[in-house]
Amino acid sequence: MLKLRFLGNGGSGTGECPALYATDQDTYAVQGWTTSHADTIEIPHLLLGFAEPDTYVGAELADTGRGTFTLTGRPVTDPETLAQVKYLAEDESVIEVPKNTRRFYGNAAAAQ
Repeated sequence: MLKLRFLGNGGSGTGECPALYATDQDTYAVQGWTTSHADTIEIPHLLLGFAEPDTYVGAELADTGRGTFTLTGRPVTDPETLAQVKYLAEDESVIEVPKNTRRFYGNAAAAQ
């Protein structure tokens, strides 16, 4: 079971989803709209703004051209983990993706 910490949500009329969670495994759990592939979801661009400081979602994003990305990761199916998700509609699923740390070089690194 992953332990989830809610980071933010947006992009749905319900106000509950999609959502971004940090996990106790130093990864992100991302809730989004299902696609035809179990390991791929669709999320609004704005959801990535809830990532923890100096980190980013370490998975390939594909821009759909309509204000959303598709994102591929490991499907989360554990019932105890999914029970921590605030609201999970029938057309949504959760995937786990790496959480990567930003690296700074040159002048930006010196400023850190």
